[in-house]
Amino acid sequence: MKKRSIVIADHKTSVSLEDGFWKGLKEIASERDATPSELVASIDADRQLGNLSSAIRLFVLDHYRSRTDATADVPRRAPSRKGRQATRPHRAGGA
Repeated sequence: MKKRSIVIADHKTSVSLEDGFWKGLKEIASERDATPSELVASIDADRQLGNLSSAIRLFVLDHYRSRTDATADVPRRAPSRKGRQATRPHRAGGA
């Protein structure tokens, strides 16, 4: 876990986040054409309880959970077996 400095509304603060959550936060910000600071400011404004680090973790977790839930609703096709032939092991020397 690393402590990271971030500026929210011209106020410098720090959050303690694991690398995976920080990477997720940056990916989400990029998808939304925002900076990590802008995204954290939004998370901070919407936060009801708890500290900012926890709110960020919950936000990132919820983001990826909702993505997983959305893709779980999409029917998946079984892999095609077309073009595959059963093969026997090759035996050297005969029969």
